[in-house]
Amino acid sequence: QVQLVESGGGLVQAGGSLRLSCAASGRTSSSYAMGWFRQAPGKEREFVAGLSWGSWSGTSLYYSDSAKGRFTISRDNAKNTMTLQMNNLKPEDTAVYYCAYKSGGFSRTHQLYDLWGQGTQVTVSS
Repeated sequence: QVQLVESGGGLVQAGGSLRLSCAASGRTSSSYAMGWFRQAPGKEREFVAGLSWGSWSGTSLYYSDSAKGRFTISRDNAKNTMTLQMNNLKPEDTAVYYCAYKSGGFSRTHQLYDLWGQGTQVTVSS
Protein backbone atom coordinates (compact mmCIF):
# COMPACT_ATOMS: atom_id res chain seq x y z
CA GLN A 1 0.00 0.00 0.00
CA VAL A 2 1.17 3.49 -0.80
CA GLN A 3 2.15 5.73 2.10
CA LEU A 4 2.52 9.49 1.83
CA VAL A 5 4.84 11.70 3.83
CA GLU A 6 4.71 15.47 3.44
CA SER A 7 7.39 18.01 4.17
CA GLY A 8 7.72 21.73 3.80
CA GLY A 9 5.25 24.33 4.88
CA GLY A 10 5.77 26.97 7.53
CA LEU A 11 5.26 30.66 8.07
CA VAL A 12 5.87 33.18 5.31
CA GLN A 13 4.94 36.78 4.60
CA ALA A 14 2.50 37.65 1.85
CA GLY A 15 4.26 37.58 -1.51
CA GLY A 16 6.71 34.95 -0.35
CA SER A 17 7.24 31.38 -1.50
CA LEU A 18 7.10 27.91 -0.01
CA ARG A 19 7.76 24.46 -1.37
CA LEU A 20 5.83 21.38 -0.30
CA SER A 21 6.96 17.85 -1.01
CA CYS A 22 5.10 14.56 -0.82
CA ALA A 23 7.13 11.36 -0.83
CA ALA A 24 5.26 8.24 -1.82
CA SER A 25 6.49 4.85 -0.67
CA GLY A 26 5.10 1.52 -1.74
CA ARG A 27 3.87 0.29 -5.07
CA THR A 28 1.73 2.68 -7.10
CA SER A 29 -0.88 1.61 -9.61
CA SER A 30 -0.22 1.58 -13.34
CA SER A 31 -2.42 4.67 -13.48
CA TYR A 32 -2.99 6.95 -10.54
CA ALA A 33 -3.64 10.48 -9.44
CA MET A 34 -2.05 12.54 -6.71
CA GLY A 35 -3.24 15.84 -5.46
CA TRP A 36 -2.68 18.67 -3.04
CA PHE A 37 -5.70 19.71 -1.04
CA ARG A 38 -6.00 22.28 1.70
CA GLN A 39 -8.30 22.94 4.57
CA ALA A 40 -8.61 26.20 6.45
CA PRO A 41 -10.33 26.37 9.86
CA GLY A 42 -14.08 26.17 9.49
CA LYS A 43 -13.90 25.47 5.78
CA GLU A 44 -14.23 22.41 3.61
CA ARG A 45 -11.21 20.68 2.19
CA GLU A 46 -10.53 22.03 -1.29
CA PHE A 47 -8.50 21.00 -4.29
CA VAL A 48 -5.35 23.01 -5.01
CA ALA A 49 -3.34 21.15 -7.65
CA GLY A 50 -2.92 17.62 -8.87
CA LEU A 51 -1.49 15.28 -11.41
CA SER A 52 -2.41 12.05 -13.07
CA TRP A 53 -0.11 9.46 -14.47
CA GLY A 54 -0.68 6.52 -16.76
CA SER A 55 1.69 4.21 -18.55
CA TRP A 56 0.05 5.14 -21.84
CA SER A 57 -1.01 8.73 -21.20
CA GLY A 58 1.98 10.04 -19.28
CA THR A 59 1.61 12.89 -16.82
CA SER A 60 -1.16 15.50 -16.83
CA LEU A 61 -1.27 18.48 -14.47
CA TYR A 62 -4.29 20.24 -12.98
CA TYR A 63 -4.76 23.45 -11.02
CA SER A 64 -7.51 25.22 -9.18
CA ASP A 65 -8.32 28.73 -10.34
CA SER A 66 -6.70 30.14 -7.21
CA ALA A 67 -3.48 28.23 -7.85
CA LYS A 68 -3.09 28.95 -11.55
CA GLY A 69 -0.18 31.24 -12.29
CA ARG A 70 1.16 31.08 -8.74
CA PHE A 71 1.63 27.40 -7.91
CA THR A 72 3.49 24.74 -9.86
CA ILE A 73 3.07 21.02 -9.32
CA SER A 74 5.70 18.57 -10.47
CA ARG A 75 6.61 14.92 -10.16
CA ASP A 76 10.01 13.29 -9.77
CA ASN A 77 9.72 9.73 -11.02
CA ALA A 78 13.09 8.64 -9.72
CA LYS A 79 12.36 9.83 -6.19
CA ASN A 80 8.63 9.05 -6.29
CA THR A 81 8.01 12.56 -5.03
CA MET A 82 5.43 15.19 -5.86
CA THR A 83 6.27 18.83 -5.23
CA LEU A 84 4.16 21.94 -5.00
CA GLN A 85 6.03 25.20 -5.50
CA MET A 86 3.93 28.05 -4.18
CA ASN A 87 4.84 31.60 -5.16
CA ASN A 88 3.24 34.95 -4.44
CA LEU A 89 1.47 33.52 -1.42
CA LYS A 90 -1.53 35.34 -0.02
CA PRO A 91 -3.05 35.30 3.48
CA GLU A 92 -6.02 33.39 2.06
CA ASP A 93 -3.64 30.54 1.21
CA THR A 94 -3.27 29.85 4.93
CA ALA A 95 -4.42 26.29 5.61
CA VAL A 96 -3.29 22.77 6.35
CA TYR A 97 -2.11 21.27 3.09
CA TYR A 98 -2.58 17.56 2.43
CA CYS A 99 -1.10 15.24 -0.14
CA ALA A 100 -3.45 12.55 -1.43
CA TYR A 101 -3.36 9.53 -3.71
CA LYS A 102 -5.89 7.47 -5.58
CA SER A 103 -5.57 4.74 -8.15
CA GLY A 104 -7.21 5.33 -11.49
CA GLY A 105 -8.03 8.68 -13.09
CA PHE A 106 -7.80 12.18 -11.77
CA SER A 107 -10.50 13.88 -9.71
CA ARG A 108 -10.84 17.21 -7.95
CA THR A 109 -13.15 15.59 -5.39
CA HIS A 110 -11.28 14.90 -2.17
CA GLN A 111 -13.72 12.20 -1.11
CA LEU A 112 -12.47 10.00 -3.95
CA TYR A 113 -8.92 9.93 -2.63
CA ASP A 114 -8.31 7.09 -0.24
CA LEU A 115 -4.74 7.70 0.93
CA TRP A 116 -3.65 10.87 2.69
CA GLY A 117 -0.57 12.37 4.20
CA GLN A 118 -0.51 13.79 7.69
CA GLY A 119 -0.86 17.40 6.55
CA THR A 120 1.47 20.36 6.84
CA GLN A 121 0.61 23.85 8.02
CA VAL A 122 1.09 26.81 5.71
CA THR A 123 0.61 30.23 7.30
CA VAL A 124 0.84 33.43 5.27
CA SER A 125 1.00 36.65 7.23
CA SER A 126 -0.17 39.96 5.82
